[in-house]
This record gives sequence, C-alpha cells and structure tokens, in this order.
Amino acid sequence: MPKAVSTDYQSRVRKPDDFDAFWQDVLRQAAAIPLEAEVVPDPLRTSNDVEVFEVFYTSLDHVRIASWYCRPARRADRSPAIMLLPGYQMDPPIPKEWARKGYNALSVAPRGKLRSNRQFNPGYPNLLTHNIVDRHTYAYRGFYVDAWRGIDFLLSRPEVDGTRIGVAGSSQGGGLAITTAAMRPEVRAAAAGVPYLCGIMDAIELTHTYPYEEINDYLRLHPERRTEVETTLAYFDGINFAERITCPIVVNIGLQDNVCPPETGYALFNRIGARDKQLDPYDGHGHDGGRSRHGAIVDRFFAQHLLNER
Repeated sequence: MPKAVSTDYQSRVRKPDDFDAFWQDVLRQAAAIPLEAEVVPDPLRTSNDVEVFEVFYTSLDHVRIASWYCRPARRADRSPAIMLLPGYQMDPPIPKEWARKGYNALSVAPRGKLRSNRQFNPGYPNLLTHNIVDRHTYAYRGFYVDAWRGIDFLLSRPEVDGTRIGVAGSSQGGGLAITTAAMRPEVRAAAAGVPYLCGIMDAIELTHTYPYEEINDYLRLHPERRTEVETTLAYFDGINFAERITCPIVVNIGLQDNVCPPETGYALFNRIGARDKQLDPYDGHGHDGGRSRHGAIVDRFFAQHLLNER
C-alpha cells in the first residue's frame, strides 16, 4: 500500500527577513544589462504553419542565453505568448505545437543548458550544488533570472500581446514557472507541473532520488556546511516565492512521485497567494504528474486566460 500523503504538510523552510530585498537587488542588476536580443530565422525547421527562430539574449552577469521561438505563420494581429521552461536534465524543445495552438512560444535554455553553456557550465549533476553556500553566486541566482528575462524578450516583440503572457513547465520547469509568475507581474497565467525546487530541505529527507540527492551527497562530504546550505536555499525555495503569485495558476502533482515529493507540492500550493488557483493530484502517478490526463486541462486553462475562449 502506498503511504498516505498529508495535504496540510508543513514545510520547514523559513523566509529570510531580507528575501524581498535580495531579489529586488538582483532584478535591479539584471535590468541594468541590455537585453541585446538576436532573432535568427531557422528555415530548416520552419513549416507552412509555424515560423521557427533561434533567439539569443543577455542575462545576469552578461551571460548569453539561447532559446527557441515559434510563432504562427501569416498572422498579422498581436497574439498571446507562452514561455516554456525546461526540466533539470532536458534540453528545451522547439515549441511548434504551442504555435499551432495560436501562441507565440518561447522555449528557454537557461545557463548551463547545452545551447547556453559557453560561459557557465557546471555540468549535471552539479548545477544544484554549484556555489550552494553563497546566495550571491549560487547557480540558480542567474538561472532564475535567465527565465525571467525571457519575459522581457516576449514584451519586446511587436507580434506579442503583452497583456496575455503565460508560463508553463514541469519538474524544474514547474519550479521556474512558480518563481517567474511570482517575480514578473506581466505573467497572466501559469501552469506548474510537479514543481521542483519547492520545499528543498524537506525533499532531501522525503526522497533519496536525484537530483535532490545531489544535496545529500554534498552534505555527506561537507556536513559542517549544513547551516550555510539551508540559509542559501531559503532564498531560492519556490515556497518562499509563492505568496507573491497573483495570476491564475494550475498545479499538478503525482501522489507517488519519488523525485518531487507530493508533500512539497501541497505545501507550495497552500502558500500560493493567488485567489484563482487549482491543484490536481493524480493518484497512481509518479513524476509524470498525470501528464497524459492533465495536458487537456492545461490547454483549456491557457485557452481561457490567454486566448479568451470560454
């Protein structure tokens, strides 16, 4: 029998007193760096119904970030946009299917990903623990901003309706959807699947599956650094971002997920500040989070909030 999951699980993470000040300072640093967006047509991957582009822009620490960008072909009016965020080890796919649904779609490869690793490449495993005892140089400081800067790219595009932008992702992409929706008020709808980087110090006790096990490996090697690790991760834990989310959001979790424990999904959802929020737990599902069933829900959710379909 699978163990019962507590729907009111209490995370041990505590929000640092200077959490908001820390991230506002990071945003100020990022805003001072010109985006310098480059949009390169990709005729090989372009089709009759979807135009495909390679996109590059500059993020925190002047790191160049690569993305795929797709838009519906031959569409003259301004249309909504979706930003897709990748899992921990996956390389961002070309989001042609989203363009076919009527969205301008940006699929971001934050620093360290295959197409964005010339200036920063800690490798996998290692991203999760790279500079983990210093919040000012921890890998996810720049990684988070790389995603947030994708919103700036979308806002710069004449074909994008800046009042209709959504974010979506699963696993690490789900965690990035949480932080992006929290820190970028331009986001009008978010879908976060089996969100990673939420309840991080809880998760390393609830599961011993990678990637979270990277932290346990690190602490076995450096047990004296546990307090420093906890202090740093509190600034990056999605649960501490959650109350800032005001846009409609849908979250899905797998009740037998041994990668991102469902307890942390409930703890996250309970902290989300948005009034319009929905949690879909899938019994009998692990880290897929019921994707085969949930995909249609996500499609309807974005159609309602971004395409204005009822």
